[in-house]
Amino acid sequence: MRTRLLPLLIVLMAAVLLALGVPLAVSVAAAEQQRVVVDRIDDTARFAALAQFVRALAPGDVKDGAAGERAESLTRELRTYHDVYGIRAGVFKRNGDLLTSAPDDWKLPGGGEVRTAFEEARLSRRSHDPAQVWPWQDRRLVVASPVIRDGDVVAVVVTDSPTDGMRDRTLRGWLLIAAGELAAMLVAVGAALRLTHWVLRPVRVLDATTHDIATGRLKSRVAAAGGPPELQRLADSFNEMADHVEQVLEQQRAFVADASHQLRNPLSALLLRIELLALELPEGNEEIASVRVEGKRLTQVLDDLLDLALAEHAEPELGLADIGALADERVAAWAPAAEAKGVTLTGTCPPTTAWADPVTLSSALDAVIDNAVKFTPEGGQVHVSVAANGLTARVVVVDEGPGLTDEELQRVGDRFWRSGRHQNVNGSGLGLSISKALLAAAGGSLEFGHHAPHGLRATVKLPRTGPRA
Repeated sequence: MRTRLLPLLIVLMAAVLLALGVPLAVSVAAAEQQRVVVDRIDDTARFAALAQFVRALAPGDVKDGAAGERAESLTRELRTYHDVYGIRAGVFKRNGDLLTSAPDDWKLPGGGEVRTAFEEARLSRRSHDPAQVWPWQDRRLVVASPVIRDGDVVAVVVTDSPTDGMRDRTLRGWLLIAAGELAAMLVAVGAALRLTHWVLRPVRVLDATTHDIATGRLKSRVAAAGGPPELQRLADSFNEMADHVEQVLEQQRAFVADASHQLRNPLSALLLRIELLALELPEGNEEIASVRVEGKRLTQVLDDLLDLALAEHAEPELGLADIGALADERVAAWAPAAEAKGVTLTGTCPPTTAWADPVTLSSALDAVIDNAVKFTPEGGQVHVSVAANGLTARVVVVDEGPGLTDEELQRVGDRFWRSGRHQNVNGSGLGLSISKALLAAAGGSLEFGHHAPHGLRATVKLPRTGPRA
């Protein structure tokens, strides 16, 4: 969830910063150009004021000594202005003829921005805001001002300015804005990280606790992890639900254990009366023999129910164990029973360590090997092998029995479940369920699959790493 929420917050904050930064950058560029334009307008207005007293601007002007001095003074002003600022400036008559300029070779072009500004000023209109010059555009800034005498435009003053300095200042302003945006973005990313951590921390704790409960650690609870009040209330509700579920399961286990225990005494008394009744009947009576078998089967079911209730409630004593030695020991223990049935039981059990409860593992292997020997026909083979692969150790038991179908493999290990083809085989249908419960409590598992060309493969998996704290 964090990988989805964090980019969304960052994109939103970046969009906000861009929405603020772009107009600010445009405003900085416009303000810088406006400042330069106003400065140029003031300069051209000053030159226009000087040019008003220069004769020979219009037809009929009388030349005298003072007029010549004024013209020379204007020329000196323009040259000084060009030498100091590098700005071309000129005074052009209404018809476009040059009166004076700096540099001397600057003429009024036939087109372009200079000509456009001249034509506007000749119509007695001062230069308005020229088009915006951006830092990447190598353009010049042209400003024109009319020279008015007696209400008529007699000449035009034109300045043609380079924009290198203006564009550099604009670029520096943009760099400052970019630096501010970057700093704000870093702060925003840090805030987003803190926000997502604060919001999602209770979710992560809740997810971990849910996984613990799903894998059998029913006493796990959601610890206080801060976060929004809604998630805190959710954590409290989850803990209440977990307490209720654990209580219900505990009551169920207690009921099964108590029922199994309480039924044993009446059942034992019933079996005893059946034996006394058998003494009064002819020897070999089929009905009494059938009642004996069913009574013993009921006793076995009660014993298995009690074992299952204890298995689901017991806490395993985990430790590093040599599962190869344990498996080899169980193979040796079951070899006489297999030999009596005409089944060959073999084992390949090299020394292999894993975390396990030796009693739990031995009980699970007894159930699996018993099941394999029970369903393997005379002359068949049952093989037990031990191997390790990375972080997992395996004990694999394969037989040459009839095996199970795909649908039956989905149900094997369920409580009281037995294949319809094997209803006449002794058993309660709880042995594998007990084994799965014991192994799950110890961090292991019991899986079943097909064994080619026929038979069943039972795999006991155990972790090779220590249990999580």
